[in-house]
Amino acid sequence: MKIYTWNTPNGQKPVIAAEELGLSYQLVPVDLGAGQQREAPFLAINPNGKIPALVDNVGGASHRVFESGAVLLHLASRRDGLLPADDAGRAEVLGWCFWQVGGLGPMLGQYGHFATADEPHAPAVARFGDESLRLLGVLERQLADHAHVAGEGYTLADVMLWPWVKGGLPYLKGYDEAAVTSLTATERWVARVGERPAVKRAMAKLEAMV
Repeated sequence: MKIYTWNTPNGQKPVIAAEELGLSYQLVPVDLGAGQQREAPFLAINPNGKIPALVDNVGGASHRVFESGAVLLHLASRRDGLLPADDAGRAEVLGWCFWQVGGLGPMLGQYGHFATADEPHAPAVARFGDESLRLLGVLERQLADHAHVAGEGYTLADVMLWPWVKGGLPYLKGYDEAAVTSLTATERWVARVGERPAVKRAMAKLEAMV
């Protein structure tokens, strides 16, 4: 299995998942600053030109998987450990996973883009900053009553959300420090997940790649 990625929140997710599951994989850097995501070799794997993506070999046949949610679900399907076996538990995990790819990730990404632009666009900063904080409030209420995102056990939902929340909170402090400081359950969860051995291994490999 080859994981094509870079050290960004979306790019961190599959490496953490692979480490948590104990999968064998090769890490293939896609240098976003150099524009490698727009070059033909990578576009043959992901026609949308975004990381992460992977090429897997199952039963002697190679196939590509692109879009971060699809990549993470593919990895979770390879070995037990990140998706509950029961229908109710699995549905809860998948709900939070899709919440990340359809909500929190895009909102934090847009906020970061506009807030760090050479000429910040105030209405866009406010729109995406407010929505990011609203979504983090949803997560805070969940984590106030549960050890992990989808309940008491560590799952794919934690893997998918942790890089975005960890990376997004420092940016948002510049927008509304009081609101971010109030996210105490979320901050504890970020610290707790960050101490997991698999997460530490994944982050070290990603940092060495850049």
